[in-house]
Amino acid sequence: MEDFLIPISIILFSAIRVATPMIFAALGGLFSERSGVINIALEGLMLAGAFTAAVVTYELSNPYLGFLAALAAGGLVALVFAVAVIKFEADQVVAGVGINFLMLGLPALLSGAIYDASGSTEQIAKEYLLTPWFNNTISPASILAFLLVPVVVYVLYKTPFGLRLRAVGENPEAADAAGVKVLAMRYTGVIMSGVLAAAGGAYLAIGQSSFFTRGMSAGKGFIALAALILAKWRPVPVLLACLFFGFTEAIAIQAQGADFLKNLFGGDVPVQFIEIIPYVLTIIVLAGFIGASRAPKALGIPYRKEK
Repeated sequence: MEDFLIPISIILFSAIRVATPMIFAALGGLFSERSGVINIALEGLMLAGAFTAAVVTYELSNPYLGFLAALAAGGLVALVFAVAVIKFEADQVVAGVGINFLMLGLPALLSGAIYDASGSTEQIAKEYLLTPWFNNTISPASILAFLLVPVVVYVLYKTPFGLRLRAVGENPEAADAAGVKVLAMRYTGVIMSGVLAAAGGAYLAIGQSSFFTRGMSAGKGFIALAALILAKWRPVPVLLACLFFGFTEAIAIQAQGADFLKNLFGGDVPVQFIEIIPYVLTIIVLAGFIGASRAPKALGIPYRKEK
């Protein structure tokens, strides 16, 4: 029995660690999409946070300053995205994809200029990372991600700000008539999404890893978006959806060295087939549940204030 509990606990803690960046990103996407702006750019915002956190932490030998710098970088990139889609009414999906491509290439360019290596930044010493607490099991970033969920619930459903944000995403014309500054609320929602998504990226660089590598988010921003849709844009289900995807990835990680797979298939299973499990499950879940999800009514629709 004890031998069974040990791997289960390993998988559970691994699932929490894997889910942490997705929780940050999905909660960020929640603010943006509740305001009516589709945020495909979560992946790029995570990369912005990861690169900034790695560079600042390495240069200043302080992970907390690195984490804060990542939040600022995510907010800045999100502001660029917000200006494009809110002020200039660019297609929100196209602009989001553009941010993702930008953050795939820009960090590599900057890393090459700073460290003469475009593939990754310099490795950060172990003592300057967000080291896990409680016998090396849970990172402070994971605890922060879980604590954010009730905070987001309160902000979204119990404050005037949350009421206005949801009203802007559902019926901006009515919100405007009631005196709500629609465009300002949308800017705020998008910038908040950038800050939170960047927090997830920072955790990847200075929590799970000790440096930044190109494309290190590995689709987690898109999975966070899938979790947001699956959760029907509600905070607590967002947490559960991210944990589900984290659990599937944790199982995939553990399965790479499992003997039962070798016995089942009569030999070694290519690691690529195991690694695609979380992404296949994401597609299956979305295909089965996306029809039952009701997005905010004004999601993706630019708002023009009547004069």
